[in-house]
Amino acid sequence: MVRRDKTNYVIQSVAHSLDVLEQFSRDVDELGVTELSKRLKLHKNNVFRLLATLEARGYIEQNRSTENYRLGIRCLNLGRSYINHMGLVRQARPILSELARKCRESTFVGIVRRDSVVPLEAAEPEDRVVKITPPIGDSLPLHCTASGKVYLAFEADEELKSTLPEQMRTHTTQTIADRAKLLEQLATVSSAGYAVDHGEYMEDVCSVAVPIRDYTRTVVGSLAVAGPVYRIPAERVANEIAPVILEAGQDLSRRLGYNE
Repeated sequence: MVRRDKTNYVIQSVAHSLDVLEQFSRDVDELGVTELSKRLKLHKNNVFRLLATLEARGYIEQNRSTENYRLGIRCLNLGRSYINHMGLVRQARPILSELARKCRESTFVGIVRRDSVVPLEAAEPEDRVVKITPPIGDSLPLHCTASGKVYLAFEADEELKSTLPEQMRTHTTQTIADRAKLLEQLATVSSAGYAVDHGEYMEDVCSVAVPIRDYTRTVVGSLAVAGPVYRIPAERVANEIAPVILEAGQDLSRRLGYNE
């Protein structure tokens, strides 16, 4: 049986509707008809009709004070449905809660998407007044977060590592922006089994992460503990947090079918 190219079945109006939704991001929360028309190279009347359709279904809403448009609540609902149906998140929830209780810090599980880490689910300690709230759904850089460095150390191939720029973006004074120095640290991460970000992405935040593997032995995500820098010195990482998160990571991997 000959399989047909699915691009032959693309409905242009649906594709244009998705193009509209994809114009909104963390950096662009509102857009007007004129700006969307320029971005999409579509006539204003067509853009208005697309927006009206999406608005009627709850995927777009209009800010009455500015008359610009923004994403609607149905987009959030779809995102949550996607997350809830992922086996990784379902299996991670009890482990996240238990890890937060043991470490008395926030925990989260994330995946790599488009050269960044995206936290999907989190748990927070109940007995801390000051705690870190993981940025669910945000894109975090690979080179200066514990979750990102886990992926680079345990899953990224040599070709990907070689394509890292000689100098990467600096977020704080602690960021390792030099590729050679980062590769040295990744070797240490591989040996230790976990990665640490001590104020490298956000100067007041420390995180520790381990890889999560599934039955194919592929790294499908990362499990992380995050808290204020002043509360997580190197000694606490080595003596308290690392042993607990390594055990939790192995537990979650086994639940996903990983067999050492």
